Amino acid sequence: MEISGNSAFYAGLSTIQTGQNRVDQAASQIANTTVERSVTSQSSETQVDRLLSVDRSQQSDVAKNVVDMAQGKVQTELGVKVAKAADEMLGTLIDTYA
Repeated sequence: MEISGNSAFYAGLSTIQTGQNRVDQAASQIANTTVERSVTSQSSETQVDRLLSVDRSQQSDVAKNVVDMAQGKVQTELGVKVAKAADEMLGTLIDTYA
């Protein structure tokens, strides 16, 4: 019996990697936004401007990145389930036909 690279196990591993990359990218974007905000908040004018008007684009970017992190987490968890199910199925096939 030949096991190809296109099996469900490899699809699960690929999904895990994609989910981890999504989480890494979103976390990096959140960290960069936080650093930018802390650098610009050094001046008192910026602090006053921030109190008077909230930058909606940065808030929506952070919210989008938090959602991306949650999606990446779910994607990674599902990839683990697919890989685990494929691994268990392979073990069942080998036990049955061995």
